[in-house]
Amino acid sequence: MQRNLNSAAGHKRKISYADLALTYNAAGPLPQPHPNPQQQAAITAAQLQAQQLEEVRRRDLARRQSRKPTDRDIPDDVADAIVGDGVQRYKRLREVERRLDAVMMRKRLDVKDNAQREYAKREGTLRLWISNTAEGQPWQVIEDGSGVDGDGLFELGDNSQATFRVKLEGRLLDDTDEDEPSPGKRPRLSDFFKAITIDFDRNPALMPDGFSQIEWRKQQAPTPAQPNPNYDPNSPENSFDCLEFERKGDESVNVTINLTRDTERERYKLSPGLADILDTEEDDMLGAVQGIWEYARAMHLQEDDDKRTIVCDEPLRRLFNQDRLSFPYLPDILQPHLKPLPPLKLPYTIRVDKPYISASDPSQRTIYDLTVPLPNPTAHHITRYATSKTHLTSLSTIIHTDDNLALLVQKLHATNAKRKFYENLSKDPRGFVGRWVGSQKRDLEVILAEAGRAGGGGDEGQGEEWRRGGEGGVWGSVLARESVGLWCARQGKVN
Repeated sequence: MQRNLNSAAGHKRKISYADLALTYNAAGPLPQPHPNPQQQAAITAAQLQAQQLEEVRRRDLARRQSRKPTDRDIPDDVADAIVGDGVQRYKRLREVERRLDAVMMRKRLDVKDNAQREYAKREGTLRLWISNTAEGQPWQVIEDGSGVDGDGLFELGDNSQATFRVKLEGRLLDDTDEDEPSPGKRPRLSDFFKAITIDFDRNPALMPDGFSQIEWRKQQAPTPAQPNPNYDPNSPENSFDCLEFERKGDESVNVTINLTRDTERERYKLSPGLADILDTEEDDMLGAVQGIWEYARAMHLQEDDDKRTIVCDEPLRRLFNQDRLSFPYLPDILQPHLKPLPPLKLPYTIRVDKPYISASDPSQRTIYDLTVPLPNPTAHHITRYATSKTHLTSLSTIIHTDDNLALLVQKLHATNAKRKFYENLSKDPRGFVGRWVGSQKRDLEVILAEAGRAGGGGDEGQGEEWRRGGEGGVWGSVLARESVGLWCARQGKVN
């Protein structure tokens, strides 16, 4: 099986301030004229029309959402007008719904927190089998007789076809106590490493093909900054359990297999002092910060007035050379104690001698057991549940029912207002009509007062003479006629 084997990547220089200044101050490329200006204008007009339609749709959606009723509480005075205990039962149901929403929100936050907490370790054992075979070796050629000439002499020249093939297999040991995903989703060897490098313990000039290193690197997933349309996570180059390579050689050689781990968050090697406190030799930044925080809580090192301040005990004082630590600055304080995580180094000897190659006992294979972090067992189930059609249909049904409930409560409010109106009218018709007319009069006066202030007239136009018509009123005067005629002339109308 072929793998993507290439040379090691070169060193990347950090971006300096001069680089940024040169990038932003340099002249940009000149825009090239469009070969068809009419087509460009048509495309621009179409894009502008699409943007306008999208803006209209967005505003319409916002307007409809703002008008959507949100009150789902039944008025208290409705209970007196309804026969039975329906209102009380509805209120109890609403209270149960509030408690259920609080529990679901807390559980959702707990699941999200546990899925993101890298320090909540779940580890397994990855077993590696390393073996090699050989073909065309001198002792094999002698046994086959293919290298003997007509005189019965054996010749070895520079065009020797002796080769060896190395096979690296990996499999996660089964754990019957864990609820693993389906067999098709089980982790594979390539899922745990982003690079595998084989270094030969020999001068490249002495190697038949001139190579002293073999490297496989996982193809990185596309990002918005670096799109990769050819990325396929299930391709044989990115997903495999067995890695093989073949090289020329007729002598045994020592190699070192370097495994660079692939983790969701970058992991570091902890300093000896920090490793003693956290009881682990490697962790990510989040795990180190959480470990110090849990250590401070367990040892009662938090200040009473400010829980974010940690009073260092002897191990922390010896590690950080400080008497107090502030939790917001803990990542900066931990940075000097986190070193880049070195790759796992597995020594192996590629043997081409007859006793090893001729042996058929598989126990001669070199075996390594590595402790690796396992995928979160709940992530697969959460993703499957969140994207299932049944779950989405249930959510849609609940939202629709909730909207209908708000509409019913709104209608109930309107019906209750009508009920109060007719009930008060039936008890005291004359007094109720008088109060209602007075209320409408006050509303009219408020509206007229607002209109007068908007026109700049203050309290003018509110007297009784403005309400009275006829020749003797204000509207029958000469001034009113001249004003109306002037207004019609300005509007282009005939008097």
